[in-house]
Amino acid sequence: MGGNSAQTPSWTLSIRRTVRTSMQHILQQILSAIAAPDKPDPINDCPASVLAVLPSHPEPLIALAHSKLHSFSFASVPVCWRRLYTDASIAKAVALIEHGLAHPDGCDTAPSGTKRKRDRDAVRGPSSGLLGEAWIDEAVKVLDMAAIMAGAAGREEVIDELFSGLQSYLNNKASPQPKCPRGEKVWDSFPVAQNMELSKAPRIQYPVQSAIAPSMQAFEMHMETTQPLRIKDALDHWPAMHERPWSSPAYLLDKTLGGRRLIPIELGRTYTDDDWGQSIITFKDFMQRYMIPNIADPSKLGYLAQHDLFAQIPSLRHDIAIPDYCYTSPPPLKTPGLTSAGKPPATHLDEPLLNAWFGPAGTVSPLHTDPYHNILCQVVGKKYIRLYSPDQTNKLYPKGVEDGGVDMSNTSEVDAEAALNELEAEFPLFQQAEYVETVLAEGECLPAIW
Repeated sequence: MGGNSAQTPSWTLSIRRTVRTSMQHILQQILSAIAAPDKPDPINDCPASVLAVLPSHPEPLIALAHSKLHSFSFASVPVCWRRLYTDASIAKAVALIEHGLAHPDGCDTAPSGTKRKRDRDAVRGPSSGLLGEAWIDEAVKVLDMAAIMAGAAGREEVIDELFSGLQSYLNNKASPQPKCPRGEKVWDSFPVAQNMELSKAPRIQYPVQSAIAPSMQAFEMHMETTQPLRIKDALDHWPAMHERPWSSPAYLLDKTLGGRRLIPIELGRTYTDDDWGQSIITFKDFMQRYMIPNIADPSKLGYLAQHDLFAQIPSLRHDIAIPDYCYTSPPPLKTPGLTSAGKPPATHLDEPLLNAWFGPAGTVSPLHTDPYHNILCQVVGKKYIRLYSPDQTNKLYPKGVEDGGVDMSNTSEVDAEAALNELEAEFPLFQQAEYVETVLAEGECLPAIW
């Protein structure tokens, strides 16, 4: 038969039904696992009365576990409370997703006072009555808070499976690409060059040595000199540089469920400033407030800094590769007995740690030393870096233990961007400290052993 129709094509309906059926099966499996945890599971250390109501009334249990998380330092929190926060969050998210799949238009015709409505409200609490795709927003928020607040204790794969299911659901809805608020165009690139004033571009006086993708043997020979090395053409094989480009805001929004994923950010120029703060916001809000031109307020800075983003969003982990150079062992520094800020030598790791930094021009990491050797890889934009050898430590004025018992001895008191006369007056030895510097460009990496 011929003719036009405004209805959704039947093959699309079939795909959506398949995705929905698959999701419902996964949700039931997850709820079953939560309702009957394994005997050695630390969650069993929580009171039995609490566990009995976990599948049906997760909302008050999230509040209870939240209070426990804030009663201890993170490292001291009993694992059972982290597990309770995680499983209660998963149970709430499952209920939201089940309701959303059953009522994709946001309408729930359950009469007031019916068992179905009472059960739904017990699970969803103040989130009931969500319209459109707001149930997805709420489910994502609940799951990400479990990952950020409790480390997704023991449920990393479950949470990732739920996120993957939501991603498939959104992909099969064929939602339009995210657009600027004015609806003019897709966010297709970052304004790297436009945001950088040439007058602020640093003049390199003491450059870091550089090499083009050295062999492992050549790299290890250079490391024997204990000198930093800027490596060019190091990341050309990364999908993040080409076919899955991190330079595309639209791509990053898609990988974060339309920008719904939550991320922890730092507020302000640097963590040593008095007005520095922290917040948890959606990725889309972060982009709009701090990254996209004509939307972001240039006087305000937000920075996703040193975050284990790839554990939280594993799909982004597939866009990068750990440089082979990470699997070498730099030799000890040649200054006997001297370590950065009085710290012991860099800790050896069996596997590299992965952290991400993402922010606009103007964000600053103050002079500091890390407990590990690391390789900084630049995917988008450029970063100015200054490095001081550990034998210059006495000229860098390390901080001490601050109010509240926070050990800041890995961070310098010096603001290297301050006016010269201020530095000479307050930190007279700093101007004598020797350093090397570079501007790390896209596709380059810098092994930092100082």
